[in-house]
Amino acid sequence: MVTNPQTGRRAERRHSPRYPLDAELEMEWGSETLRGEVRDISAGGMFVSLADPLWLGARFAARLVLDEPLRMECSVRRIETGRGMGLIFAVHEDESKSRIASLLGSLAGNSR
Repeated sequence: MVTNPQTGRRAERRHSPRYPLDAELEMEWGSETLRGEVRDISAGGMFVSLADPLWLGARFAARLVLDEPLRMECSVRRIETGRGMGLIFAVHEDESKSRIASLLGSLAGNSR
């Protein structure tokens, strides 16, 4: 994190707004399925609470558990020891991209 020397606050580097989300993320890790709780989500990332987070740079396939699960490819970008991990994600089908946009739109409407 970069700290602004004038204010002493960390500079926000995110380009997309984050929205609170209470959902499960099922992560395919080898022959196991790890489960974490999504705390917030943006257009290309999310924070997942997980007792034993993966390492920085780890890549995996996952399902965001919604009414209809949404498949995505994820990569760990940030670790917060004892809290979880920040992920970036990508969805590849146009339908999945529109579902993410719709989810974010509904979350944005709920946060007003």
